[in-house]
Amino acid sequence: MGLLDELEQEAQKRKASAEDAEKRKAEREEIFRTRLDPGMTALNEYLTKLVGSLKVLQPKKQLRYNLQGYGDIVGYVEHDYELKVNQTPDSKEIVLTYPCAVANEECPTVEVQGASKVRTVAGAFQRYHLGGLLDPKKDASGEVVSAKFKAKGRITLTATFTADVDSAVIKLQFVNFDSLGTATKNVPPQQLNAELFDDIGRYLAHEPNGLFREALSDSYRNQLRTKVQQEQIKRRWESKISEQQKAELEQMKREQSLAGKFGKLVGKDKDKPADDKPAEAGSWLDRLKGLVKKDK
Repeated sequence: MGLLDELEQEAQKRKASAEDAEKRKAEREEIFRTRLDPGMTALNEYLTKLVGSLKVLQPKKQLRYNLQGYGDIVGYVEHDYELKVNQTPDSKEIVLTYPCAVANEECPTVEVQGASKVRTVAGAFQRYHLGGLLDPKKDASGEVVSAKFKAKGRITLTATFTADVDSAVIKLQFVNFDSLGTATKNVPPQQLNAELFDDIGRYLAHEPNGLFREALSDSYRNQLRTKVQQEQIKRRWESKISEQQKAELEQMKREQSLAGKFGKLVGKDKDKPADDKPAEAGSWLDRLKGLVKKDK
């Protein structure tokens, strides 16, 4: 193949690749325009109604966060919601925030010893904008080597929903909901329905939900079902065997007990001196012999 042929072939490949990229981009734009953007609009309407109801009802929700080095931080949701929508031609973002007030009186007072441990807990408190450092003690160099901590302040919960042309999915991000930190989930356009919205609403309201319960394939469900059945059969047989072994053990104990009692009785008979009955029999025979001699 000549040089011109090689260059022409490479040019055709690049052109085809560029055309494919343009085609994929057009497809993503179509998905965003017809499915993701309307879905995000519907989600925003749902969240607006949800927030309105929660503000009226003010349900009392206790949250517990475990902070390493300290323990459980107890707080209660404050229904001060802020819902914002940020939109560009190629993307749409919904952000919901609200605070959780730390219940200082329900949080433990923890004494931390050692400069490194104090720095670790103090750094965690600072990272989550918490107060509660008490009675710090410093060494000769001025470094805090021991302190008490009792959490106070507020923890901000943030839920962010993002859709854009490039990803062709809705990205869900939740900060400080189940724990201190971030949980994420990607949702394809076909799952934007009332069931998903309900799961999101329940998750935001700290009600039982299936938002992070992944759908299982039929084959995997069958495998799990078979495994559960096998475990149930195994437990039934183990229970039967255990009951049978217990019954056999009880029977052996009874037999051993009877054998022991019988052995004691036999031992007593061997050790016991001749009683009066054999003596009486001997005397009776002697008398009988005497009578026979008299008759003769």
